[in-house]
Amino acid sequence: MPARKRRQSPKPLAVTGGLWLDKQGKRFLGEKRIALLESIDTLGSITRAAKAVGLSYKGAWDAVDAVENMAEQPVVTRATGGRSGGGSRLTDHGRELVALYRDLESGHRRVLSQLDSQHRDAGRLKHLLSAITMKTSARNQLRGKVTAVTKGAVNADVTIDLGDDLEIVANITVDAVKELGLARGRDALALIKASFVMLATGETNVSTRNRLRGIVESVARGPVNSEVKLKLTGTRTLVAVISSESVKAMKLAKGAEVVALVNASHVIVAVND
Repeated sequence: MPARKRRQSPKPLAVTGGLWLDKQGKRFLGEKRIALLESIDTLGSITRAAKAVGLSYKGAWDAVDAVENMAEQPVVTRATGGRSGGGSRLTDHGRELVALYRDLESGHRRVLSQLDSQHRDAGRLKHLLSAITMKTSARNQLRGKVTAVTKGAVNADVTIDLGDDLEIVANITVDAVKELGLARGRDALALIKASFVMLATGETNVSTRNRLRGIVESVARGPVNSEVKLKLTGTRTLVAVISSESVKAMKLAKGAEVVALVNASHVIVAVND
C-alpha cells in the first residue's frame, strides 16, 4: 500500500508592505532612493554610494536626477575637481526629506506590526482599524515624547517634549494617565483645538502654563473670526482662531512676533495603542 502523503499545515499569512511617497502621480521617494541619499551624505560620493546600495553608476545618477526634478529645492550638492577632489553631500532640504521619510517609515512599520499581530482576530482587527482611521477636529496635532508625569490626587501634569526646544504641558486625570500608559519616554500626541489657542504680543502676565513663541506665517480674515497660522521653531506650526477684531487691534500680519498661550487643561493627549 502506497504511503499516504502527509498533509502540510497551511503557512500563516503575514502582513507586509513597502512605503513610497508619490508626487504628482509619480514615484518620488522610496527605500532604495532614501538609502542612496543617506549613503551619499555619509560617503561624500555618488559613485561610492551607488556601490554601497547595489546600484549601477548610471542608475544612481538617474535616481538622484529624478528626485532633484521633483523636489522643490536642491537635494544634493555636487562639486567636481579642486584640491579636495570634489564630492557630493545632501543639502539641508535633502536631509529634511530623508528625516521625513524615516519618521513615516517608523509609523508605517508600527501599523504593519499591529495589523500582522491582530489580523487573525476579526474583532480585534476591526477595533484596531477604527482606531487607526479615527479623525479628529483638532487643527493642532503635535507629536512628541513624554518627559515627566506629575500626579496629584485627581489630575496629573504630563510634560511632552516636542523637539526644537519646544515642550507642552497637559493637565489630565490620573485615570487617563493610567489608561494611556503614560510614562517618561512614551511617544504621545498633543491635540489642541485652534479656538483654544490665545495670542499675545510682547510680554504678558498670565497664569497659562504653555507659552509658545512664534512668527505669524499667514492670516485668513473672516467677518467674525480669523485664522492665524504661526511658525514655531524648527518645522512646527500652530493654528489659532481668534476674533477678527483682535487681529486688527493687535495688528497681526505676516512676520509679526507673537506668543501662543494654551491652558494645560485644553491639551488632549493621545497615544498609539
